[in-house]
Amino acid sequence: MMILLDLISPLELGKPNQTHKPEKHVNGIFWILLLNIGIYIADHVFQVRWIKALYLYHNRPAWFQFVTATFCHFNWNHLSSNLFFLYIFGKLVEEEEGNLGLWLSYILTGAGANFVSWLLLPRNAVSVGASGAVFGLFAVSILVKMSWDWRKILEVLILGQFVIEKVMEAAQASAGIGGGFRGALQNVNHIAHLSGALIGAALIYLLSRLSSQPSDMNAGSMHSGKMN
Repeated sequence: MMILLDLISPLELGKPNQTHKPEKHVNGIFWILLLNIGIYIADHVFQVRWIKALYLYHNRPAWFQFVTATFCHFNWNHLSSNLFFLYIFGKLVEEEEGNLGLWLSYILTGAGANFVSWLLLPRNAVSVGASGAVFGLFAVSILVKMSWDWRKILEVLILGQFVIEKVMEAAQASAGIGGGFRGALQNVNHIAHLSGALIGAALIYLLSRLSSQPSDMNAGSMHSGKMN
């Protein structure tokens, strides 16, 4: 009996360690989804008038509209397609970068895409929708998963081919803007799609450069200490 107890006790002691593995809590993307849905309901169901002030009006934009317009949508089809991709790619970004990283990626890429749209589109245009942020999250979710792990590579290949296809479509649609903004009057703002993806890629590049600087400085200080 003593031998049996000696064999069982290590096994039982090992079980609690397996049950207390750290879990990643993904909540931020659900708040973003709820905010988009809530604003849509207030705008189109209850027809709250001040919601229209959140749209980005290119003729006289307010500074906050570059951000708030990313949470507004023209109709249900517009919203539902964005919600689907927001959930997929927003969840991936939050799992890798956390709640703050997700919100920063959403706001910076969405507002940046709206700013580029304001610069290039006619002054009678009105921009709404999370499409710029969606494409930004596309790019961020791909770049943060760059790794030599075969599972990461498979994810990048599956997601990457979709992102590249959509970005190329956006680039082709935006190529005809030079002549009188003929492509800019379409209902789909391809400029926001392309610029959102590019801003997302630039954001990851800048963050990677900033994160590598402290280690470089520490390495330099260690070498200088040895020289002294």
